[in-house]
Amino acid sequence: MAIIALKAWYLEQYEPIKQVIKKPHHLRLSRNSLLKSGLRVDFLDDRATVEASEWFARYLEGESVEFYIEGSGNYLIANIDLVSQEIYFTKQETLLGLEPVIYLSPQREYPQANEALQTALELTIEQINERSRLSLTLEIAPRGNNDPVRLSSSQLRKIRKSLLYIADGTPIASVGSQDSAQLLLNSNVCVEIGYALESKDPGQILLIQQQRSDLNGQLPFDFSQYKQLNYKNASELNKSLPKLITALLQRFSL
Repeated sequence: MAIIALKAWYLEQYEPIKQVIKKPHHLRLSRNSLLKSGLRVDFLDDRATVEASEWFARYLEGESVEFYIEGSGNYLIANIDLVSQEIYFTKQETLLGLEPVIYLSPQREYPQANEALQTALELTIEQINERSRLSLTLEIAPRGNNDPVRLSSSQLRKIRKSLLYIADGTPIASVGSQDSAQLLLNSNVCVEIGYALESKDPGQILLIQQQRSDLNGQLPFDFSQYKQLNYKNASELNKSLPKLITALLQRFSL
């Protein structure tokens, strides 16, 4: 039986998969067996080359070593047998499929908050890109005029694939008595938040809210386990947002 060589790329830090596979691969593998949560392979490279590699040195030091394996996905090394040239991998949930995008769900009913947030985000991304190895972009959810609230498959994908999802939680109205009033958010923002909560890690979601002196009340849902930023004016937002965005993106080592 002919050996089918699979390429494998060592993943030292976050990088979009489209860019990873453009680079030279680090290992050639022959798959022995594919398990539900693992993979057993033979490595086809010279043993001396493997022993001299950076990733093998990290493995010996007890660090987690991750590879993207062609046609199989992302795996962590569980064990290596240099004598038999076998590697055992375990399946790894990965951030590789994410794209270097910050996705914003805007509201249009309170334009001064909308303008302040977009301007602050654009300036923050510009600052980050000056020192980042990857170029971040800002994607803003489309808003139609009086269209029914409906998320397209393209929007769902963009929310799911973004590094960071940001919702403009500035209230547009309130209902109820003064003692028990509830704040209302833009309906599109609510729908998009719902999908983000289902598809993203808590650390990838940020709710930003401008405080309105003309509206009192509480949000109609509990967002306590997610990052939130409340601000009074654009000046305060411009000071707070860059630090918070940088902290949330730190896990990606941009």
